[in-house]
Amino acid sequence: MASHPYQGIGDHQFWSRAVTWAPPGGLDAVVHTRFGVGPDDRVGTMGSCFAQHLSRHLARSGLHYFVAEAAPDGMRAEDALARQYGVFSARYGNVYTVAQALQLFERAYGGFAPQEQPWARGEVVVDPFRPLVEPDGFADAAALEADRDCHLAATRSVFEDSDVFVFTLGLTEAWRSRADGAVFATAPGVNGGSWDPERYEFVNFGIDDVRGGLFALCESIRSVNPDVRILLTVSPVPLIATYEDRHVLVSTTASKAVLRVAADEAHRRFDFVDYFPSFELISAATTPRNHYAPDLREVEDLGVAHVMRTFTQHYVEGRPWAAAPSAPVPPSASGPRSVVCDEETVAAAIAASS
Repeated sequence: MASHPYQGIGDHQFWSRAVTWAPPGGLDAVVHTRFGVGPDDRVGTMGSCFAQHLSRHLARSGLHYFVAEAAPDGMRAEDALARQYGVFSARYGNVYTVAQALQLFERAYGGFAPQEQPWARGEVVVDPFRPLVEPDGFADAAALEADRDCHLAATRSVFEDSDVFVFTLGLTEAWRSRADGAVFATAPGVNGGSWDPERYEFVNFGIDDVRGGLFALCESIRSVNPDVRILLTVSPVPLIATYEDRHVLVSTTASKAVLRVAADEAHRRFDFVDYFPSFELISAATTPRNHYAPDLREVEDLGVAHVMRTFTQHYVEGRPWAAAPSAPVPPSASGPRSVVCDEETVAAAIAASS
């Protein structure tokens, strides 16, 4: 009989054995997985900027990256990318907050009809809920509405037809309409429209809001797709700016903590939900090397490769957890990449107004 409860537990449960001596590229924070991803599984994606790395990895790995809203036949590849075809499974742009994702589901199924009208951008208009999907904007509200109808139909297909749905949680800070609580990807005035404090307000969602919203989102997706498996992850990319009157590092830590706790509780609550630790694999405090670029925000290719290799090892190949090897594991090659990030337009707007 063990003399204390820690005798006989796994190497992965001890910091010294699982983290301290893990070489660069050798840290593996995945121990158990609830499901695998096969070549015939349609994998849908949604979320923050970092989610695009997984989308790109799926597309080139031989798995079925499910794109319900594809570029029209004959559109040049560079034009399709500029219009965010294939960046995610549908052209919803960055879905940073749980509230934004839940409202997108409700909008797709007619449960929520926001009052917000198209935002003006010079001589054209843009969709307040995905302002960057048409770089040149829409000629008028009718063209926008027609495109949105197609988009929401594709979004329904993502929810209904994905075998695995991957949602990367990114932020807790957002801007919303005072009229009906509609949540936007960026603040009014940044990518279109104009700032009016009488019409819009800042919100920083707390744990109760995020947890409740995430539970509702998981249940809603299951209501239209009873066999879907949901994989949650938290983006390791820090906030580009905070509207809270405090240091951006403090806001980033608070935001990621809320998202991580909510994901953990969803994992505990639902047996069809799993969590993949991309945040933990990149976070500088727990990795053998710094995976961030010189700006200490963008994740370098080496870090992305490590996250994707770990995902493939456990979800595609299904290998069990093992203590880190004595020599570094060489990262897989990673070519040039480009990530579409609505949040970065905040910095651009600030620079333009300086």
